[in-house]
Amino acid sequence: MQKKQTLLLGAHMSIAGGIEQSILRAEQIGCTAVQFFSKSNRQWKTKPLTESEITAFKETFKKSSITSATIHASYLINIGSPNAETSNRSRDALADEFNRAQQLGVDHLVFHPGSHLKKSEPDCLQRIAEQINYILEGSTQNNTLLTLETMAGQGTNVCYSFEHLAYILEKVEQKNRIGICLDTCHIFAAGYDIKEKYQEVMQSFDDIIGLKYLKVIHINDSKKPCGSRVDRHEHIGEGQIGLEAFKQLMNDPRLAYISKILETPKDSAEDDIKNIATLKALITE
Repeated sequence: MQKKQTLLLGAHMSIAGGIEQSILRAEQIGCTAVQFFSKSNRQWKTKPLTESEITAFKETFKKSSITSATIHASYLINIGSPNAETSNRSRDALADEFNRAQQLGVDHLVFHPGSHLKKSEPDCLQRIAEQINYILEGSTQNNTLLTLETMAGQGTNVCYSFEHLAYILEKVEQKNRIGICLDTCHIFAAGYDIKEKYQEVMQSFDDIIGLKYLKVIHINDSKKPCGSRVDRHEHIGEGQIGLEAFKQLMNDPRLAYISKILETPKDSAEDDIKNIATLKALITE
């Protein structure tokens, strides 16, 4: 009899006091998965990880009940920028974060694909693919997936449509080293109505991108309505999406062993505890 896999459910955690503290904080509130920044998310550069930092993280992770770890890259990164200097600076920053993720041995590095800054959207998508290929070509390790996040389409952000992500995937040469992070708030704000048409939206994702590429789910309710293009997260069941869509998601056998990470508003750990309990209560046998 095969051992039953663990539900991978967690939240984004602080690394204050050391990167390994993210693991301990997640474990304290009953998480089985975790996401964190490996550095300040508002700085371009940081000091390289030391051997002691890497060892502390790996040992803490190994001893913990956390079975999947994800790093979220800096919000400054825009590898799709029409400004070559910004695009290349972003590429180098993402490559550095990718290296840090591999050093720590985490499963995924999630990043926001980019923005066209009121220039050409197709050119932006092409640049993203080219920069991803450059990063993967320059990386020899192979234990972390470079994972593009679905976006809400706020401002000039691309990848608010499944077709955008499919285009990039088609252009990426090392497809086995790349994945997709689906953010429920983002796709809802982008116009994918998971509240009323959950099954149709997931079928569309599978048809256009392929569920085999889905590696992480950011599980957030939305403050704003479907199609608003406004990225504002809300507690589970308290936003415009509502509980029914999350019930379908939590019971979708295709998504059973994909990391589900909360990025809901947080004043204290109690907020994460509440949202995790809400999601677990939706699971039926």
